[in-house]
Amino acid sequence: MKRLLTLDKGNYTPEMPVHIKYSTRAIIVRDGRIAAQRGDAGDYKLLGGGVEESETVREALCREVQEESGLVIIPDSICEIGEVLERRRDLFEQGVVYECHSLVFSCEVQEGMTETKMTQSEIDKGFRMVWATPEEIMRGNEPFCESQPWSYRDREIVRLLWKDGEMRYDG
Repeated sequence: MKRLLTLDKGNYTPEMPVHIKYSTRAIIVRDGRIAAQRGDAGDYKLLGGGVEESETVREALCREVQEESGLVIIPDSICEIGEVLERRRDLFEQGVVYECHSLVFSCEVQEGMTETKMTQSEIDKGFRMVWATPEEIMRGNEPFCESQPWSYRDREIVRLLWKDGEMRYDG
C-alpha cells in the first residue's frame, strides 16, 4: 500500500522499544459528506480502528465501522487509498515509541444501520455517527490537534484527500 503521509513527532530516542500497531480508516462519502464519529467536544474521528490478531485488515475495517457507526460496509466496494504512518512517544506507556500504520480505504455501505458497539471511552466522550463535510472535520479537529494525535491524523487525511471541492484519491 502506498504511503500517503508520515506523521513523526521525533520525540523519542533510537534505543526506545517500539510498539507497532495496525489500524484501519474508512472514507465513506455520501452527498459530499464523510461518515465519522463526532464527540461532545466537537472533535471528529474517521471510522475505523485496530486490527485484531485473528482477522484480516478488511475484516477489521468492516467490524470497526459497524461497531462505531452501525453502518455495514459492502465488502466488494472496499478500495485501498494508502497508508498513514505515525511515530511518537507513546501517550500511555512511558519510554516506548508508538508506531501506528493506519491503512485507509474507500468503501460504500448498505442502506440501513445496525446497533453500534462503541467502547466505553467513545461513549464517555459522547461520540456518535454523523455525516460531516470535509470542512467541518478539518475545522472541528483544529483545536484538538496538539492534544489528540488522532485528531491531527484525521484532519490531515481529510486535507490530503479533499481537493477542488470533492474527495480525490487513486483507486
